[in-house]
Amino acid sequence: MAARVGMTSATEIREILIADIVLIIAFTLTIVGGITAFQAGQAAALKAFEYYLPIAAIGVSLSFILHEMMHKFVAQRYGAMAEFRTSWSGLAITLVTGAFGFLLGIPGATMIYTNSFTQKENGIVSLAGPLMNFVVFGAFLLASLIINPPTSSYLHSVFSFVIFISILLAFFNMLPVFPLDGSKVLRWNMPVYAVTMAAIFALMVFFTGIGLINILIIIGVAIVFSLFYRFAMRF
Repeated sequence: MAARVGMTSATEIREILIADIVLIIAFTLTIVGGITAFQAGQAAALKAFEYYLPIAAIGVSLSFILHEMMHKFVAQRYGAMAEFRTSWSGLAITLVTGAFGFLLGIPGATMIYTNSFTQKENGIVSLAGPLMNFVVFGAFLLASLIINPPTSSYLHSVFSFVIFISILLAFFNMLPVFPLDGSKVLRWNMPVYAVTMAAIFALMVFFTGIGLINILIIIGVAIVFSLFYRFAMRF
């Protein structure tokens, strides 16, 4: 019998909220420069932390929770059991790296239980998460163009961060490195992978101005993430 789409549990809600809170704190710490920023100037760092925390809460929650829920709902549509589960060791790694001013986010993953997935279905389920990030990116980009807040305003900072983090996570997750989504999409359909990745990459470069060095750093982080993930998800 097919699983009900949207079906969830109190355990899943609790675990994804815990993961989201840890990610928000870790992202905010990374933005302000980690704990060394507090050592250099506690008052200024605390003020920056308070400024960016709500911004990170909006951007991370939309990009992370919607990404994972889209994996879940599409998997359920194909009859699988699917729920998000945290990795406690992964959350520790996330928080510690954020405290040192760089982020290796391993909060957990949507766990999918099925014996009947085809390679196509697995590819579509994997593609659903990055496409949701793309939708968040498009919605906030459109809203920013319509509202056009002053560059010095808090609203502009919110729009800029959500636009940046959503397309960045779409790009990161589409890298062809296991267990990232891109490895499964590529295994399913190379043309779909190429078109999707090209569109995400172009939008990321055009709207964030990210440079080649930072792109190489992201790829390096993805490789390290792959290694840490294999370790963290054992616990």
